[in-house]
Amino acid sequence: MNETGFEAFAKGVSRRDFIKVCSAAAAAVGLPAWAGEKMAENAAKGRKPSVVWLHFQECTGCTESLLRTSHPDVGALVLDLVSLDYHETLAAAAGHQFEASLEAAKRKGGYVLVVEGAIPTKLDGNYCVIGGKTAVRSLVECAEKAAAIICIGSCASWGGVPSADPNPTGATGAPQLLKEKGISKPTVTLPGCPANPYNLLGTVLQFATFGTLPKLDEKGRPAFAYGRVIHEDCPRRPHFDAGRFAGVYGDEGHRNGWCLYKLGCKGPQTHANCSLLHFCEVPGAWPIGIGHPCVGCTEQEVAFRIPLHTTVPIEKPTAPMAYPGVAPEQGQVSAVAAGVAGLVVGAAAGAGWLASRKLAREPGATVEDGKE
Repeated sequence: MNETGFEAFAKGVSRRDFIKVCSAAAAAVGLPAWAGEKMAENAAKGRKPSVVWLHFQECTGCTESLLRTSHPDVGALVLDLVSLDYHETLAAAAGHQFEASLEAAKRKGGYVLVVEGAIPTKLDGNYCVIGGKTAVRSLVECAEKAAAIICIGSCASWGGVPSADPNPTGATGAPQLLKEKGISKPTVTLPGCPANPYNLLGTVLQFATFGTLPKLDEKGRPAFAYGRVIHEDCPRRPHFDAGRFAGVYGDEGHRNGWCLYKLGCKGPQTHANCSLLHFCEVPGAWPIGIGHPCVGCTEQEVAFRIPLHTTVPIEKPTAPMAYPGVAPEQGQVSAVAAGVAGLVVGAAAGAGWLASRKLAREPGATVEDGKE
């Protein structure tokens, strides 16, 4: 990669600095060190993956989280590492000119389709009509030409908040809708409300560098981010193991950082890496870090379905395998048991007194040892 060729695509950034950006990006998402240089080489040769980003029923929180990354920052990502050809929030163009960019991307095909937001399926109202097209039509047309699909956030992954009862729009996740339409493409789900942006960066940069997607679980989630439940790596876990629980917000246990399980924490059933990878690179910037229980936002069976302060069963606890009960039963001592215990304690005390008397009379014992 010569300096002139690099400057043509990096817009004045030095080769050394750009490789630093790529190396930092690779390290931030767990890719090997040499992947950063490979990213820079691909970018220099114009091998930046095209990205089309669709918005549907959502709050734009996942995009807002992405805007706050710094390793790499969103500018380096969308200008140097990928070619962001369509994004309603970040686009400079508008109207027909903006929609033309989407049509151009679809004609070329082979892009990474990022879906943010749930898709409304009930068409008896004006639900999420963009450019004269329903959400279902927009998604299907873009998915057909995509090389891979990434569903960012719980709304896109399985329906999220819009799909909560009574679900008047018939909101559903992109994977469920595409399956109904018979469209089969490599699909990654990144649930979260919002999803951690580095989970997206790790997935996109791996695809950009190696042309592959990360190892996925049965729900299409990357194992590197969703392989463990929050409870396993929670900084409050030692308090759980010791039976120390906050009882109400603001009590002594809550102020001292005790376990939030009794307040309804869904960490024992929530697969995510929030406890290891905090948001916006600010230590403690995640729900439990600021003193609020996990709400289980990555889990379709938990989030927005189980009441906020209802406790959930603990599945497959890691060591220690036994843990103190949240509200252990208090047994009662009978009179007989108290009598037996008294006899045992009395006998032990008497035996100790006799032993001390015997020791005092043995050779070598001092007067002080034996005096009564």
